[in-house]
Amino acid sequence: MSKIRITKQFNFETGHALFGYDGKCKNVHGHSYKLSVTVIGTPITDPSHVKLGMVIDFGDLKKIVKEEIVDVFDHATVFNQNTPHIELAKELQDRGHHVILVDYQPTSENMVIDFAAKISARLPQAIQLHSLRLQETETSFAEWYASDN
Repeated sequence: MSKIRITKQFNFETGHALFGYDGKCKNVHGHSYKLSVTVIGTPITDPSHVKLGMVIDFGDLKKIVKEEIVDVFDHATVFNQNTPHIELAKELQDRGHHVILVDYQPTSENMVIDFAAKISARLPQAIQLHSLRLQETETSFAEWYASDN
């Protein structure tokens, strides 16, 4: 049976700052992220299965990505937990803002690595994460491929 890749796209808004960076992105700013999630598997061939012909139901993939990524990161501000911005992060949290402290510099490259681990852990055993594409601007994106890792 053929292996098939399916892709679902997601959008979310997230703020961040890159501490120690030598450009404008050292300042707190935000992006309208576009995340494309591609999984690979064999379509279900059991004629009695309600999801006959599907690799994975797009709704099931959506549930995983929303719970692990979109609902967590949407309208949040992400800081490296070792950032000098930690006081700002605490002030924002004290004022009711959604702040995420991560153990990495919150670049698109590092975020896509984090997202790959979170999504992979939730996929059914017969389905593998093939790739992720995290677009932070119209012309800039980071990609993660299972074949590279």
